[in-house]
Amino acid sequence: MGVWFDSLNTQLTVLMTTDSGNIYKTAPNKRSFLSKIMPSPFFYLDIANLIWTSGTYAKHHEYTDERWLKDSYRALRVMERSGMDVQAEGLDILKNLDEPVVFIGNHMSTLETFVLPAFVRPYMPVTFVIKKVLVDYPVFKWVMRSRDPIVVGRGNPKEDYVKVMKEGAAHLSKGTSVIVFPQTTRAIEFDPQHFNTIGVKLAKRAGVRIVPVALKTDAWSPGKLIRDMGRIHCKRPVRFRFGEPMEVEGNGKVTHEKIADFIQSSLNEWK
Repeated sequence: MGVWFDSLNTQLTVLMTTDSGNIYKTAPNKRSFLSKIMPSPFFYLDIANLIWTSGTYAKHHEYTDERWLKDSYRALRVMERSGMDVQAEGLDILKNLDEPVVFIGNHMSTLETFVLPAFVRPYMPVTFVIKKVLVDYPVFKWVMRSRDPIVVGRGNPKEDYVKVMKEGAAHLSKGTSVIVFPQTTRAIEFDPQHFNTIGVKLAKRAGVRIVPVALKTDAWSPGKLIRDMGRIHCKRPVRFRFGEPMEVEGNGKVTHEKIADFIQSSLNEWK
């Protein structure tokens, strides 16, 4: 992946302790003194600074993959300094992938959008399927637009489907993996009834495998006035789990059920 990726991976290793090459764990004593007194203000001040800096670079077309990865690592450190205990499992699966895949996961909060690139991007190019609102946010829109995402409006399901199939397949054919959150909206509780099959259909259309991703990111809770600025619950653990790659079976129904079962069983384990 290049010298700078190797350097950043070394930095990541220093930031954490691991039981094996398969698991990331927040190193002890990462929390700052100020975050113990006021975790939410501390967190949002740091995140706001990160967004402003990255947005400025992106607006001037200077937001490279290297900078994106560094900023994702920086967001991870902000979360840890705020008191969040982060653990990611299945990293060896990412290391062993030799082709683009569709990542399909549940969607709890904004946290995963910030942190997932830190774990995935060192091993492969990646982008997101995102809601249009994310490319309209002040400042942050420049960052998201620079990642060449697949933008959906959620107002016209048929139109969104066609766009994800067309643009997603194009990304995958060029070697870029795609992260899909098939829920209609972010939710703390996982409901398979609101977990659609668009990610499975994309993988089938493009002829690639799927990597299921289970996420527990409710430490960053939704806000009452501003959805992306809720209370930070530093005592809630943050968990990521990457599953074994799956081939799409038949029409995809069985595969979809396996993904939902993987996510639900992981969430049950983390309660």
